[in-house]
Amino acid sequence: MNTEDIRRMHREYVMSTYAPGLALVRGEGVRVYDAEDHEYLDFLAGIAVTNLGHAHPRYVEAIREQAGRLVHVSNLYYNEHQPRLARDLVERSGFEVGKCFFCNSGAEANEGLIKLARLWGHDQGRYEVVSMRGSFHGRTLATLTATGQDKVQKGFAPLPQGFRYAEFNDPASCREQIGPETAAVLVEAIQGEGGVRPAHRGYLRQLRKICDEEGVLLLMDEVQCGMGRTGRWFGFQHYGVQPDAFALAKGLGNGFPMGAVVAGAKLADVFHPGHHATTFGGTPLACAAARAVIEVIETEGLIENAGRMGHMLVEGLCSIAADHPRWIEEVRGLGLMVGLVLDRPAAPLQKKLQEKGLLALATAGKVLRFLPPLIVGEDDVRRALEITAAACDELEQEGTEASR
Repeated sequence: MNTEDIRRMHREYVMSTYAPGLALVRGEGVRVYDAEDHEYLDFLAGIAVTNLGHAHPRYVEAIREQAGRLVHVSNLYYNEHQPRLARDLVERSGFEVGKCFFCNSGAEANEGLIKLARLWGHDQGRYEVVSMRGSFHGRTLATLTATGQDKVQKGFAPLPQGFRYAEFNDPASCREQIGPETAAVLVEAIQGEGGVRPAHRGYLRQLRKICDEEGVLLLMDEVQCGMGRTGRWFGFQHYGVQPDAFALAKGLGNGFPMGAVVAGAKLADVFHPGHHATTFGGTPLACAAARAVIEVIETEGLIENAGRMGHMLVEGLCSIAADHPRWIEEVRGLGLMVGLVLDRPAAPLQKKLQEKGLLALATAGKVLRFLPPLIVGEDDVRRALEITAAACDELEQEGTEASR
């Protein structure tokens, strides 16, 4: 099928919750190819999902091998990969004592955090969750309510009760929202959908202190910045804090649907049989895929690579920003989670990059987000910067000509 055939069938049979452009049919490493075999440098990685790139041999082997042995049996039975994966995540989290609940997506993981917090606080009459404006936590009714963006919530009222909002990077604002019915504070180390906005130095430490003083939980949403993307296993590890629990998904499965709630000692044993469940969470196949992800990240030094390549990408984008000071405001992010902040809508720049063979994503209106796979190399970063520089030059020239 060519691109037009795919588009025609999509319009006829698929609900229009997205407005896709390209029809991508295969990938290899840091590159993807459309139905006409045009090549694109993938600096989106399925929105921070394919951390190992496309068709990584070890990852493919793990899925193929497990698919030939056992795909699904339900959580009514043990499977050998689930406790091993849970151990791997707890050991890398910094928790001395911890346990995991496995699910299928970031929204489910955050939903699990919210339920865990409510169950923990139930006997104390605590059920409210304080989240941050500009945050993004998912599209279920509970997680879109936790999301501090009106555009995500529009049209779905009445929304569930029990959510309050504070200003991101403002500890005093958070303290003001905490009351006798508050169970938890939910925050991202870096707001991804909110425009690649990292927490200020000291902010998360202050939140940890406030939560301890108020007797509430500190929960972290690590769905987008977890699994090595920022140059640490988890984003909160840059800030010297330990949450009571955190949510994972996206890069955990490298494209195979996989989510997790990772809880420390305070919350590890709150859920009992009947409190929470999932049919597909933590299947042998999903856990084998996630274990392969962790193996490859460690054996290939991808966390360190994310730090090095992220520094190279940021330096290059800062140079481009310096060449266009009238409309590029700043570059921000950590590791390979980087935003180019404009003074205008970022969609035209995203489109021009795609036309030149580079995939990135406009978010929060005026931010262009770069999320390359953690396997990205120096030549890939140089090429992405060359394309970005050329696209910015063209946009500036077009703007100059239009104003004449």
